[in-house]
Amino acid sequence: MTAATRPITWMKDQHTRVPYALYQDDALLQQEQARIHEGATWNYLGLEADLAEPGSFRTTFVGATPVVLARDTDGELYAFVNRCSHRGALIVLEPSGVARDFQCVYHAWTYDLQGTLKGVAFEEGLGGGGGMPATFCKGEHSPRKLRVATFCGLVFASFSDDVDPLEDYLGPEICERIERVLHKPVQVIGRFTQALPNNWKLYFENVKDSYHASLLHLFFTTFRLNRLSQRGAVIVSGCGGHHVSYSMVDAPDSPSGADAAYKDQGLRSDQGGYRLADPSLLQGFREFDDGITLQILSVFPGFVLQQIQNCLAIRQVLPRGVDRTDLHWTYLGYADDTPEQRGVRLKQANLIGPAGFVSMEDGAVGGFVQRGIAGADGAAAQAVVEMGGDSTGSSPSRVTESAVRGFWKRYRGLMDI
Repeated sequence: MTAATRPITWMKDQHTRVPYALYQDDALLQQEQARIHEGATWNYLGLEADLAEPGSFRTTFVGATPVVLARDTDGELYAFVNRCSHRGALIVLEPSGVARDFQCVYHAWTYDLQGTLKGVAFEEGLGGGGGMPATFCKGEHSPRKLRVATFCGLVFASFSDDVDPLEDYLGPEICERIERVLHKPVQVIGRFTQALPNNWKLYFENVKDSYHASLLHLFFTTFRLNRLSQRGAVIVSGCGGHHVSYSMVDAPDSPSGADAAYKDQGLRSDQGGYRLADPSLLQGFREFDDGITLQILSVFPGFVLQQIQNCLAIRQVLPRGVDRTDLHWTYLGYADDTPEQRGVRLKQANLIGPAGFVSMEDGAVGGFVQRGIAGADGAAAQAVVEMGGDSTGSSPSRVTESAVRGFWKRYRGLMDI
């Protein structure tokens, strides 16, 4: 990693210590763009449900690179870099819409729905003067195109010709858990972007960190939505990069030993005394037959699919700087929801997001870490990620950081450090 502005001291083949320099280095962020986001990975772009008709499009990002995702008149989905081949301006400015083609506002160069350059304004000049040289070939000046693949209505893209097919990349356990949630057509019922004051890796680690959930989140513990004592497990893919954490709400007649375990720890998240002014917030309906009431699933390098009670959502993690991240939230419902079910989903949407009863703290704690590690340097400046041992595999216990270590296993493999 010779391009890094500070040395990364990291023991070989271990993932229980993470150097703080990894969250603070601008040169490293550039290498991550090349080796991870534009490397042998599949990056989430959007939903097929957003691109139902020919000509429909959405703009998004792969890491820091702006991308257009569009459905052509042949019914196929295409993705290309949202950068005009002429002077580098964005080709498409709108976040979504329907179009016959795309024309850059700067000099009116025109691209079809597959991203192929098809028109150059005044290519042959005007009045016998000017224009492009006779050697100019439009076919050689299209924006870079990406491979596109879909699974369960999710659209992923890759810059790499070497990445495994999407379903092989995900693996059977992750595919099964995606299918569990996206087993029928969905509708988007809301979306927004949350700005986070921290490195993208801190948030993606946090998603994989089942250990923190009932310690940081007062709401989870108070209303018993998620406690480490509940039934559940952590699944980590073979490559380490993807994970699932799931749990089941305790039955009303469950023994009280779990409550005692939290009280004995003297935790902030077990202060008691809190009540909901409107208890209907948590009065949902049985969604799945397996009894799982919370499932958080991640796909490396930046996709998250969540089920918290009846609140379904997708999160897209996008780096915006060494200490800035954009988190794109997409709320989901099923196309066949009843009005009552849709009302429940919209009410439970208050659980997540920057002011969500559950995830409010997640938007802050990454910034606490980013501020806390400022100036940290040297071999001793590293995080301890040893809960549950040193395994990077699946665990029947959620009192573990195995999925976080799995992330670093995959990260190090791609970054070659």
